[in-house]
Amino acid sequence: MNNHKTRSDDYIKRKKHLENLSNQELKQRFWDLADKTTEPLIDLAYKNTSPAIERSILLRMGFSSIEATSLVEKTINHGLISKGAGHVVFRYSKMQNIPIRESGLALNDDQGWQEIKDSFGVKS
Repeated sequence: MNNHKTRSDDYIKRKKHLENLSNQELKQRFWDLADKTTEPLIDLAYKNTSPAIERSILLRMGFSSIEATSLVEKTINHGLISKGAGHVVFRYSKMQNIPIRESGLALNDDQGWQEIKDSFGVKS
């Protein structure tokens, strides 16, 4: 007894362009389509950040939660969040030839923001 029901959709028509592909070609097509699907998400993540992500980075750089929150707020207020708060602290550290922690504390004390903005080419 055959219990299979006839498909009422257009699957047979839609799969025609895949019928002559080898397993390797099908696998490659799958990965090409997967890459194409995730590309916008990867691009979005690469080009954007959030205060939560930046706080997390600063915590891993050795700042306390309160210090990290303040640095992120100041980074936003100075129009540099797109550069990344951790990057701002790191860059200032290199510019001043001081340890990263000292750099972050100076920025938290409102020192060096104009220099940082100038180094990124950000207008006040």
